[in-house]
Amino acid sequence: MPQFAYLSLGSNLGNRTKSLRECIRRLGEMGEVRRVSSFYETEPMEVREQPWFLNCVVELETLLSPQELLAGIRNIEAQLGRERLVEKGPRTIDIDILLLDDVVIDTPDIKIPHPAMQERRFVLAPLAEIAPEILHPRLGRSAAALLADLPAGAGQVRRLRIK
Repeated sequence: MPQFAYLSLGSNLGNRTKSLRECIRRLGEMGEVRRVSSFYETEPMEVREQPWFLNCVVELETLLSPQELLAGIRNIEAQLGRERLVEKGPRTIDIDILLLDDVVIDTPDIKIPHPAMQERRFVLAPLAEIAPEILHPRLGRSAAALLADLPAGAGQVRRLRIK
């Protein structure tokens, strides 16, 4: 049975736009890319001394299990040159599973929904753009409501006209 995955994509090294577009193309090999948000330029949050990110959110309809989806994502990251040298540091591509229907998984390897998504403007702004009413399965609140609740200092996010 198909499931809908919401994936957050980010890049702050190299040609960020090209990296996101190639990532989206490769995600299409794992299912059907149904919607893609605008691209957003966002400031780094935890490791501040690094280039700004380009972020978007993708809705992917897929038949893959959560574990197969994660394995596919890790494969795409590796193919696009992702190196995990510094946690939260610069990267060519980063793909996070935000939501997968109403699935809740909390294991050392995979956590769905993403445990920090409700704190991140760079995630909620593009998610609310393409799926404002999607509910967080643990919090029972929509993406739009979670975005509206963020404090003003929760990171700068600028919507770009490119896609």
